[in-house]
Amino acid sequence: MSALPHPLPHPLPRPARRPATAPPRVDPDATFLEGLRAHRALFDQLDALGPDIARAATLMSDTLRAGRKLMLMGNGGSAADCQHLAAEFTGRFSRERAPLAAVALTTDSSALTCIGNDYGFEQVFSRQVAGLGAPGDCVIGISTSGNSPNVLRGLAQARQLGMTTIGLSGRDGGAMRELCDLCLVVQHSDTARIQEAHIFIGHTWCALVEQALLAP
Repeated sequence: MSALPHPLPHPLPRPARRPATAPPRVDPDATFLEGLRAHRALFDQLDALGPDIARAATLMSDTLRAGRKLMLMGNGGSAADCQHLAAEFTGRFSRERAPLAAVALTTDSSALTCIGNDYGFEQVFSRQVAGLGAPGDCVIGISTSGNSPNVLRGLAQARQLGMTTIGLSGRDGGAMRELCDLCLVVQHSDTARIQEAHIFIGHTWCALVEQALLAP
């Protein structure tokens, strides 16, 4: 039997091998300490946000006392924060209590892909706010930049429908500041550090809301 012809009449030449280079050295201790120092420096500055953190918790407590609900929205790590905080409210944070009405608008993959496919990703939150929300509800938008288009649209929709709007942002606050009744800005440029501050603020909200609703 004759040999099959080579699939390429003129086989491509093999690229010349490059001399091996040593991978860059990684210093785990230095990386950890650098991150820890940045974390501490940022958290030392959060004292200035204390009054607004308390004000936001009061807005949430008033919403829940009135029989209304909290709705949270964000993207990526901020979406995870939304789900985390909604779980703390519907489950419990640190004290035994009745479940609290909180919904993360980031969890329904069918709604997100339907709206995103038919109307565009910028409307994945605004249409849920319009469909699920009612006057007196509280919508919380989380964005490390303050400029996520779908979060901005969701906040604008909430305002139009008579809902309270709270923002959790970073950097200079972005466009979110103009769409919120109260916007807390973590003034830092590193996304990871901003997210660390956001979940700390979120946990503080959970503690304050529980204290307010369980107070005699």
